[in-house]
Amino acid sequence: MTQAAQGTYAEEFSRLTEPFRRELLAHCYRMLGSTHDAQDVVQETYLRAWRGFSGFEGRSSLRVWLYRIATSACLTTLKHRGRRVLPSGLGPAGDPDHPLAVAGPDVAWVHPLPDAELPGTDPATIVSTRSSVRLALVAALQYLPARQRAVLILRDVLAWHASEVAELLDTSTDAVNSALARARAQLARTGLTEDMFAEPADPADRMLLDRYARAFQNADTAALLQVLREDVTMEMPPHLTWFAGRDAVTRFLTTTVFGRISAIRTVPATANGQPALATFTRGADGLFHPHSLQVLTTTRTVVSRIVSFHDASLFEPCGLPTCLDDAGRPVGGR
Repeated sequence: MTQAAQGTYAEEFSRLTEPFRRELLAHCYRMLGSTHDAQDVVQETYLRAWRGFSGFEGRSSLRVWLYRIATSACLTTLKHRGRRVLPSGLGPAGDPDHPLAVAGPDVAWVHPLPDAELPGTDPATIVSTRSSVRLALVAALQYLPARQRAVLILRDVLAWHASEVAELLDTSTDAVNSALARARAQLARTGLTEDMFAEPADPADRMLLDRYARAFQNADTAALLQVLREDVTMEMPPHLTWFAGRDAVTRFLTTTVFGRISAIRTVPATANGQPALATFTRGADGLFHPHSLQVLTTTRTVVSRIVSFHDASLFEPCGLPTCLDDAGRPVGGR
């Protein structure tokens, strides 16, 4: 192939395949529970597709062909990797009066997905994608066997026909339907509810998030009590300890967080199609540095779940500053 022909080939490959990159990333994220792993698999998918593009004969659509490669790569990855989890999947809720337990290196956590990685410009596509990458759902998916997980995602999230899934997974339609029934039954046992997927779209919902952020930044326990649901849960990877119930959560925050941190600044964010809150704490230099990224689940009136990721590396992918001044203005990063 001449250099000119190779350039044309590359341009054609990019033109045809790049529109699918973000939706493939969302697909791989649902399968793997990790943005980093999903990005690696998407890169591998495009490398395999590049190598096989000249032999692609169009017996299926290009989109289906790319999903076949990506799903196969995900299933291979899952053979060599343990399940990703959140703290609530590893044991009962803890006592806020006891020290926090930290997980060992053998525990792999579910990671949040920055909203900047979500596909689509069409409003309907955006809403659909957000619902299918909610943190609670992605965490629940990780408890399904790999092939059941693939079947459920392809059938219930992407709305593929059973025959299409059977062809992609090289199995029968009956096997697909059986795997789907088992996967749905397992998900039903996880306790996922509709209010876990409420969209914070109207002004009242936005006001709730503002009230939560203000209460947290001001270390205002009384105000927090007004915006947390009675059965709210709080998880804090990489800590194994998590808390259930408004009293336990507020007691932990009052004694361990607010009682030990002199000043907090917050910046609103989004992840997994959900509202999020980035928290910063004052360092020795007088500036505020990343502390946690809280991914929030809300109902129309209260916050029902807080997953607080204590990982500064999550800030930049979410478009967050890496440092704030005393007034809460970005010093770097955004």
